Amino acid sequence: MTLVEVLKIIVLGIVEGFTEWLPISSTGHMILVDEIIKLNQPDAFKDVFLVVIQLGAILAVVVMYFHKLNPFSPSKSSRQRDATWSLWIKIVIACIPAAVLGLLLDDWMEAHLFNAYVVSAALIVYGVLFIVLENSSVCSNPRFNKVGQISAKTAFLIGMVQLLALIPGTSRSGSTILGAMVLGCSRGAAAEFSFFLGIPVMFGASLLKLVKYFVAGNVFTGPQVFYTILGMLIAFVVSIYSIQFLMSYVRKHDFKCFGYYRIILGVIVLAYFGITALAS
Repeated sequence: MTLVEVLKIIVLGIVEGFTEWLPISSTGHMILVDEIIKLNQPDAFKDVFLVVIQLGAILAVVVMYFHKLNPFSPSKSSRQRDATWSLWIKIVIACIPAAVLGLLLDDWMEAHLFNAYVVSAALIVYGVLFIVLENSSVCSNPRFNKVGQISAKTAFLIGMVQLLALIPGTSRSGSTILGAMVLGCSRGAAAEFSFFLGIPVMFGASLLKLVKYFVAGNVFTGPQVFYTILGMLIAFVVSIYSIQFLMSYVRKHDFKCFGYYRIILGVIVLAYFGITALAS
């Protein structure tokens, strides 16, 4: 364990916490940052770390929205508890497509699509889509202004859109927010439902990665356990501010700035890895 390696983990935790909830692709950022700082760990551990660190980010949602998501809260009325259970049912419904196809396609996606060029293309394409969507009239009269108003059918369709997030660089939050807005959700409702949808999805993805890692005969060393916990802790703290920022931002602004940012980042990632490939 070295101080330099610890500082790299802190940087990755900060990047994860900031980018996981914003529609700008945490994967694209993590790939670029890891390429620059080059975490000095085996590839097998890095692959697991970059996914499991998301648990810190998702715990921020659990903590921040604990009352809203807790159907057993003694301060809730019977009607409020029923509404909470209804919300969880919709979250589960929305997770079904990713749970089924995610398990089937995870290895294939990782083997064939997990590269800088796919990430760059996804960043740019979704950046353009955000700008086009915001310039259209689709978002002018949303049918669902609160997350509790989202129907089960709409939740399932959002879950189908979430499948696009299997493509690296798409951004899970980006695809679900964009899809939810097209399906009639307000920016706030779309962002909030995306947060909630991330709880089972990211817990499941982390568990799957860990199982594959250990089944392959790998183990965590003492420093790797520390790195993972530290990364999760940093991601947790930063995620709280990231979520607060996004929910405050969408009350007054649209998503076009994120679209422009994605396009710029996509071009940077493409240029960086293109130049690196030519130089090698």
